[in-house]
Amino acid sequence: MSKVEIFDPALCCPTGVCGPSVDPKLTRLAAAVFTLEKKGFEIKRYNLGIEPIKFVENQKVNQILHDKGPDALPVVVVNDEIVKVGDYPSNEELANWFDIEESELSMKKPKIRLDVKFAK
Repeated sequence: MSKVEIFDPALCCPTGVCGPSVDPKLTRLAAAVFTLEKKGFEIKRYNLGIEPIKFVENQKVNQILHDKGPDALPVVVVNDEIVKVGDYPSNEELANWFDIEESELSMKKPKIRLDVKFAK
């Protein structure tokens, strides 16, 4: 089974899905990570602003930061190997790494039925 770690740049919160303007990539990624965690897969995100020690402990990520600086983030590590630098994984990539269907990671809008009754 794959182990995926995503080393984020310094974000305002652990997911980056906050504030007045949210990057759609971060929203998609947060939903995919949540879904994968619920399914029991090993996927972790580390935020440079909140967990800098994780960036120091991982020698490969630390080397990228020394060579390229924080603009190289995010860095994606799969089974202790760097597979992506400077961009987040797509749902297709995540599905391949965890051997699941990409459709399992798609955000589905809930179907909510409202039964509105007006008082007479």
